[in-house]
Amino acid sequence: MREDRRRRYDDGFRREALELIKSGAGKDTLARRLAIPVYTARNWIGLYRSNGEEAVMGGGGSRRYDWETKVAYLKAKVAYLEKLRALRASKSRGASEAPSSDCSQGGDTGSATS
Repeated sequence: MREDRRRRYDDGFRREALELIKSGAGKDTLARRLAIPVYTARNWIGLYRSNGEEAVMGGGGSRRYDWETKVAYLKAKVAYLEKLRALRASKSRGASEAPSSDCSQGGDTGSATS
């Protein structure tokens, strides 16, 4: 029979991760401080944002998530990506609306000749 190579995290370890998440640690910081894979850190942060502490802690030793938890996680992820997209769009609009330095519109060319 094949050995299950997935790492199991006890409740104390997950509580430590939750404290870091609550303090604002991102996926890279969380992964580095706890020596866990970045994808695990990203998943825990997403679960916390969508369903709170209980989602990260799991239920009764089983780390399987019900359908509603998975859907809430994906909705939170989509909302976050839409927020980023809107922010990026507003920044690019702001850059395109910046005054141009085109001298052909009668502006000062900087020459000192009279």
